[in-house]
Amino acid sequence: MTDTQGHILVVDDHRTSRLKLSLGLKQQGHTVGEAENGVQALDKLRTEAFDLVLLDIIMPEMDGYQVLEQMKADKTLRDVPVIVISALDDLESVVKGIELGAEDYLPKTFDPVLLRARIGACLEKKRLRDQEVEYLRHVALVTDAAAAVETETFDLEALAYVSARTDALGQLARVFARMAREVYSREQRLKQQVQQLRIELDEARQARQVAEITESEYFQRLQARTHDLRRIIDGS
Repeated sequence: MTDTQGHILVVDDHRTSRLKLSLGLKQQGHTVGEAENGVQALDKLRTEAFDLVLLDIIMPEMDGYQVLEQMKADKTLRDVPVIVISALDDLESVVKGIELGAEDYLPKTFDPVLLRARIGACLEKKRLRDQEVEYLRHVALVTDAAAAVETETFDLEALAYVSARTDALGQLARVFARMAREVYSREQRLKQQVQQLRIELDEARQARQVAEITESEYFQRLQARTHDLRRIIDGS
């Protein structure tokens, strides 16, 4: 079984530590971005998609705690996992980082095996979380589609992406989409029939009105006078 690979941001103000960590990650098959302070890290996170952040705590301008606080306050960044980097004997920093939302920690003098294990666990958790978020989003699409059918605003292509799934939700989406298409087709036929019925009713109403006029005594007298006038004109 191969390790989960990801795009990882290394944040450390010490160039040597940053390069050493980046090299170790690349050797494990990950792609790596680098930031030398907290401000630069947040800029990169907001312009590029990362699967994991390795975050040094003690940095100038903006320390790791402040980066964590801003990430957790940002709805687009709050779910990006963070591993804080700390000295072995700095347990207080590790605890504070975890309390602020970090997933795990790495010591400054990390072991490659430990690095692989910690990062692999975080990336796997993110993968599962992403799958859960995607699943819930697809459930919401099916729910929205059901509401759209009731309001007659259902888009026949709305469930195309969900229908491509191979699990039970995908099967449900396919069944629902087929039923919705049948309902849509039936409604269109009914609308056409109603429209045709309205036309026939209008024609019948007009015919009845004409019949009522032509059969009235007044209309009969007019016809008689018209006939008499024609005879007079023809006789003259």
